Amino acid sequence: MHISQQIAAEAIGQVFAGRNLGVVLESLFARYQNITPQQRAVAQDLSYGTLRFYGTIEALLDQLLQKPLDDAKLQCLLLVAVYQLQYDKAASHTVVDQAVKAAAGVSKKTWAKGLVNGVLRNFLRQQAELLANLEGNEFATYSYPTWWITKLKHQYPESWQSMLEAGNQHPPMTLRVNQRQISAVDFVAKLNMDGIATMALGANAVTLEKPVPVDRIPGFGAGEASVQDYAAQIAGYALDLKDGQRVLDTCCAPGGKTGQILELADVDLVAVDNDATRIARTKSNLDRLNLKATLLVGDAGKATDWWDGKPFDRILADVPCTASGIVRRHVDIKWLRREADISSFTRQQALILPSLWQALVKGGKLLYVTCSVFQEENQRQIDNFLKTHLDAQQLPLNEPLAGLALKNGQLQPTAQHDGLFYALLQKH
Repeated sequence: MHISQQIAAEAIGQVFAGRNLGVVLESLFARYQNITPQQRAVAQDLSYGTLRFYGTIEALLDQLLQKPLDDAKLQCLLLVAVYQLQYDKAASHTVVDQAVKAAAGVSKKTWAKGLVNGVLRNFLRQQAELLANLEGNEFATYSYPTWWITKLKHQYPESWQSMLEAGNQHPPMTLRVNQRQISAVDFVAKLNMDGIATMALGANAVTLEKPVPVDRIPGFGAGEASVQDYAAQIAGYALDLKDGQRVLDTCCAPGGKTGQILELADVDLVAVDNDATRIARTKSNLDRLNLKATLLVGDAGKATDWWDGKPFDRILADVPCTASGIVRRHVDIKWLRREADISSFTRQQALILPSLWQALVKGGKLLYVTCSVFQEENQRQIDNFLKTHLDAQQLPLNEPLAGLALKNGQLQPTAQHDGLFYALLQKH
C-alpha cells in the first residue's frame, strides 16, 4: 500500500501546483512501471478521495500540526493518510504503518517517519474531538473553496447545500444504448445475463448499480453502448434532429454527443474541435460505433477559418466552461479553478456564440450547452447574446428526457446525473 500512498501524495502535490489530475496520474504510472494493477487502482482511489474531501482533511491535519510543514511532499502524504483513516475501509494500523514506510520515499528528512507516525496516531486518539472542532467551518464541512460556496449560496439559496453534497458523491456510471444496433430492453437483458445489475432511466439510458470496466460490458467494443451521463443525453433530443439535415457539432471531443447525434438521425454531420489529439479520439469513438462524420480541427470562435460557407440546420455549441457541474468526475477542478476563471470562460463563450450563429440557416436551431452551474456562463450569457442578436429567440425545452428537472435550462447535480445547462435558440 505504501507505494500507492506515495504515488497519491505526489499526485496531490502536482495538482496543487496547477496540473490536471488525470495527466499527472498517467505520467506517474508511466514512471512507476513495476506497480501492480491493484496498486495503480488504489493510488487512483486515494488521489480522488483526498481531493474530494480535501477541505475536511486539511482542517483536521491543521489541528494536528503545530506549524505548517516546510516539506510539501510530506504534507501531501499526511493528507492522503488522514483521508484513509477518516474515510477508507483499510485497517488503521495498516494505514499508519504503510504511511511511515512511504515517508522514506517522499522525504529525505531524518525525522519524517517519526513525524508521520506521531501525527497519525494522535489523529486516531483525538478523532472525535478534532471532528467536533470543525462544526461551523463551511470549507471543512463541504470541501469546496470559500468563493465557490459563497457563489452557490447567492445563486441557489434553496439548494446550494444539496448541490455541494452531490458534487462530493461518487458519480454514477450511465450508458447510452446505440439504438442503431440494439434496443435498450435487449441490451439491459444482455447486461443482466452477464451479472451486471442495472436501472433503466428512460429513452436509451441505463445506469449500472456498480461501475465496471468498459471491457466487462458486453457489446461495448462492438459499439452497442457508450458511457455518457444521463444529463448529457439531453443534447441529441433537444436538437430536434431530422433525417437529411446538415448538422454542426463544435467543441466535439471526445465525441459522446457526436455519436448520439448520428445514432438518432441520418444527418450530414461536421464535428469540430481545436485539439487534433482529441479529434483523433472522437474518430476512434465513432469507429467503435460504426458511424461517420466529417471531422475538422478548428476554433469554434473563428468559424470563418474552417467553415465552407454552407449553412447548418442544427448546431450544437458544447462550449468550454468551468466544468463546475461535473466536479465529482473531475475532483481536481474544485482546487484548480479560481473565481477569475469564470470571466475568462464567459469571454470565450461570448466569442463562440456569434461566430457559430453566422453559420446557422434561417429557421435553424442552435443548442448551447455547458457543464457548469454558475449562472454567468449559462442564462446570463444567453441573455447577453439575445440583446445583441435580434434575429435570435430562445425556445422552451420541453423535458426531452424523463426524470430530469430542467429549471430554466439548468440541471442541478443530483445522485442520478451531473449538473448541465441547456439553451435552445432559433434563428428568424
